[in-house]
Amino acid sequence: MTEAVNPLLTRSTLPYELPDYAAIRPEHYLPAFRAAFDEHLAEVRTITAVRSMPTFQNTIEALERSGELLDRVAHAFYTVSSADASPEIQAVDEQLAPMMAAHDDAIRLDGALYWRVSQVHDQLDRLDLTAEHRYLIRRHFREMTHAGAALDDDAKARLTSVNQRLSTLSTTFEKNLLADTNDLAVVFDDAAELDGLSAGELSATARAAAERGLEGRYLVSLPLFSGHPYLASLTRRESRRRIMQASLARGSRGNEHDNRAVLAEIVSLRAERAELLGYDSHAAYVTADETAGTPDAVERMLRELAVPAARNARREAAALQQIIDDTELEPFSLEAHDWAFYTEMVRRARYDIDSAALRPYFEAERVLRDGVFFAATRLYGITFTERTDLVSYHPGARIFEVHDEDGSAVGLYVLDLYTRDSKRGGAWMNSIVSESALRGTLPVVANNLNVSQPADGMPTLLTLDEVTTLFHEFGHALHGLFARVTYPHFSGTNAFRDFVEFPSQVNEMWILWDEVLSNYARHHETGEPLDAGVIARLRASEKFDQGHATSEYLAAAWLDQAWHRIGAGVDPGDVAEFEHGALADVGLLSPVVPTRYSSAYFAHIFSGGYSAGYYSYIWSEVLDADTVEWFRENGGLTRENGDRFRRRLLGVGGSKDPLEAYRDFRGRDAEIAPLLARRGLDG
Repeated sequence: MTEAVNPLLTRSTLPYELPDYAAIRPEHYLPAFRAAFDEHLAEVRTITAVRSMPTFQNTIEALERSGELLDRVAHAFYTVSSADASPEIQAVDEQLAPMMAAHDDAIRLDGALYWRVSQVHDQLDRLDLTAEHRYLIRRHFREMTHAGAALDDDAKARLTSVNQRLSTLSTTFEKNLLADTNDLAVVFDDAAELDGLSAGELSATARAAAERGLEGRYLVSLPLFSGHPYLASLTRRESRRRIMQASLARGSRGNEHDNRAVLAEIVSLRAERAELLGYDSHAAYVTADETAGTPDAVERMLRELAVPAARNARREAAALQQIIDDTELEPFSLEAHDWAFYTEMVRRARYDIDSAALRPYFEAERVLRDGVFFAATRLYGITFTERTDLVSYHPGARIFEVHDEDGSAVGLYVLDLYTRDSKRGGAWMNSIVSESALRGTLPVVANNLNVSQPADGMPTLLTLDEVTTLFHEFGHALHGLFARVTYPHFSGTNAFRDFVEFPSQVNEMWILWDEVLSNYARHHETGEPLDAGVIARLRASEKFDQGHATSEYLAAAWLDQAWHRIGAGVDPGDVAEFEHGALADVGLLSPVVPTRYSSAYFAHIFSGGYSAGYYSYIWSEVLDADTVEWFRENGGLTRENGDRFRRRLLGVGGSKDPLEAYRDFRGRDAEIAPLLARRGLDG
């Protein structure tokens, strides 16, 4: 193959420079990456070879101009490797991981480049530059220093070796998890075993089984988190137990997909790297460049929230046990796989809400167009047009063109809704093309979910949790679509990790907003709106089961911190025993409330970008809850409010200190009281 026929090596001529996925083959990626690495290194050598003194233009801006080909190739590939990881793509990913780590270090640890960046940084007070220019200089200097650019050559060599090994281990962790999750999907022989599921849900399990050659049977695939949405509906306790048992077993069965040794080595190497860089732990290293600042600040918040959360979860467990004692002919002790089922019984008894009965009102296409898109149009004036003429990376991924109210282009939005064996678990947003005035590009962003796909001709009916996930991920997409920055370093969601969840959480507020809910929550057959009494009861139940929900989240966030506060050379021992001790320490050890992610399938921290940062969700929720209060106080879903939020927060991308941007929007720092009230932790 010659470079001339590789579609990744030239700028796409498709609208918005969407990668030409119809022409791209798995064998194109590695040659394209090698060419992009070479080009990027040559561009950096040109910068460091300049004989004149470093300036913003010949160093910082030149650095921002470099690596354009690599960015294009990487965005195209990593979109596919997470959403449609065929065996060929997985093989590329395994080869690429150490290569990418080595290349990143070759740039970040380049001594000559660091000297030039440092020289510009030292002149900062004397330079006549814009606020964005100044912040860009500070970020490049901070990030290179944080990466180890100031280390001596021996330390850099060891650091590079550690980073390459870590990249390989992270890829291995994700590959193991995908394989074990697929392997542990639970097969049922008789539809009666799935009593309680709706017709659509049952058809989805039949379709999933048929796709694996198991005609006439039913397959329940596993989500990324512990448990399963079906646990709330399944009447047979043994079926619930099998699903929960499979979920909790992932990555820790002693087979070829066991992740325990992988994660232990990851933890050890991260601790060693932190020590090389002058930090006590990986958690200290990570939080030093986040808004939290230190792991102690994170610990204080998690401990403060854990006490009332665990207390509320115990109350909830007692109420569920009472239901079991009162309703079962042969009462039994509540177990983790029973929680969701009996919670639904309590919800129906206390609030007269049947979660399964809500699904006919949440048809996916209507939720998307008349809920998610509708709220965005009302708030920001943007419109969406589906582009069926454009080809995405998978036939199931749909493309929408987004325009502003004046008709100007905003970007492309890609939605990939359904689960498949080649897609990793969970839900996420990623950029396919990053916006940058310097490069003349507008954004292309993608949302991935893992909704079960029903049989052909059957409607896709979402749970309320899935509706929430769609609104949440679309909040990330809006952040990516709206950011308007000069430099690619600041594009889209390139903000601090413990801030980036904030815009997505804010977007969840519109789910139960009267104007929005009445527009999309209509019965998929009759068109009847969701009853006003049900809506009122939904709002009244918003704090319901928050002890459980908060506890399982905090347990995972605490596990993340516990693993990453381990110092260099410390052996944590057995994974299960370590988890037990860590959760007991914070008061969140409960057999009926398992952690949302156990270590062996905690992809966020061992193969994603959230290591020592899973606390970000609750940290960002402080800003989110405070912002929801602001919207309520200022009239809610109005263009004026949307324009303010877009201009002062979403639109700045990463080009401004996030807390400064928040103060600019809110007029003050965020207060924690709205969060405590929302989660029922204030009393």
